[in-house]
Amino acid sequence: MMPTPLHGSYVPEDVTFLLRLTQMDSTEVEEKERLIQSGKKHYSQMISVEKPPSPEHQTLFEHALAEGALRLATEVQTLALALKQRRPNRPIVLVSFVRAGIPLGVLLVRALRDLGIDSTHYGISIIRDKGIDIAALNTIRAQHDFDDLVYVDGWVGKGAIHSELERSLQHFYPHTPIPFVVLADPTGKAWLAASGEDWLIPFSILGATVSGLISRSILSTDGDWHQCLYYQHLEPYDRTQYLIETVDAVRKTLGTNLTLHWPDTLRADLHTQSQNTLRFIQTQYTITNLNRIKTGIAEATRAVLRRVPERILVQTPDDPHLQILKHLAKNYTIPFEVLGQDIAPYRAITIIKKAI
Repeated sequence: MMPTPLHGSYVPEDVTFLLRLTQMDSTEVEEKERLIQSGKKHYSQMISVEKPPSPEHQTLFEHALAEGALRLATEVQTLALALKQRRPNRPIVLVSFVRAGIPLGVLLVRALRDLGIDSTHYGISIIRDKGIDIAALNTIRAQHDFDDLVYVDGWVGKGAIHSELERSLQHFYPHTPIPFVVLADPTGKAWLAASGEDWLIPFSILGATVSGLISRSILSTDGDWHQCLYYQHLEPYDRTQYLIETVDAVRKTLGTNLTLHWPDTLRADLHTQSQNTLRFIQTQYTITNLNRIKTGIAEATRAVLRRVPERILVQTPDDPHLQILKHLAKNYTIPFEVLGQDIAPYRAITIIKKAI
């Protein structure tokens, strides 16, 4: 029997989450970190309480959205046009990864439909070290042509989710690249990316309150869809529809003469540079576990909110894209180190504190 369709606080036609609602006792952040790093539990088996954003945090989100709405709308439109060109005269089924891929997927499905494309949008789970939710993917495959699927995430940090996608789906794509689409990819790994720049994507600096009030996904071991929580306590703070309607209104004013610039030469340069930076950080701070390094503004921000950070590394201290990280560093008393071009192409990196 199919579970009741889940849409979170999104409009139902914008996305259907192939997740099961559950209840789970919360784990304190410090204890969660200890269990993760000791190997006693995987991060997808625990969840911490997601607190409402502070008034200052909310104000910084509003500022990021005001400053970034045009860029975000333009990049959504550019990606939609590129998808139309690469998949002519076919439906497009967007499979977005919970949670970072969902806002982009919602904006993309609206843009694709406005371009006259038959498009459907699902939200499913993919978990580092555990793979894609095969049960959810099989549900989609039962209803759509597999060749119409396009996988969506918000951004690429180090490329861990892309690697997980390759491990999970390599037998489906033995001779072609996996159609993986993001807004920003400083690693050059995505099939399509609007840019390789690490920038302040507005929906990257909040969690559930811009993602339909859905928690990050929770691993299921019974062979059925993965699970999630619905954060009812965050309803008064929900900005999900505000984000979508704000960006979508700007996107509707744009034309259809936008061209995506994502050449192989750029991808190769980004890949080399990002790998060199990771090696430098590992050596500089004696890090053996790459999972302690959270690269890019989006991942650096979420690591501060959900993990136990040791330090934040930035290229330049006066970068306007780093206002939210500076605010969080001050609030949580996290050392803020300036390393310049040594961390390029990333503007910011958070290092997780070693717990054991």
